[in-house]
Amino acid sequence: MHWSRMLGIALLVAGAILLYLGWDASQSVTEEVRRELTGKFSDDTTWYFVGGGAAVVVGLLLGAFGVKGR
Repeated sequence: MHWSRMLGIALLVAGAILLYLGWDASQSVTEEVRRELTGKFSDDTTWYFVGGGAAVVVGLLLGAFGVKGR
């Protein structure tokens, strides 16, 4: 297996973990109160979602296509 595909799988797993952590953080009582009062998540929760989503997308692309070598 090529290194880029292994990196893609690792990023996919890390992204899924970050998305889970973001979802878990968004379900807390303090986060729900914050969301009701301000209409948005805290910065930490938002970064979990953004980082997890980006890692999943890059992981899927690397896992599916890899890096074209010479």
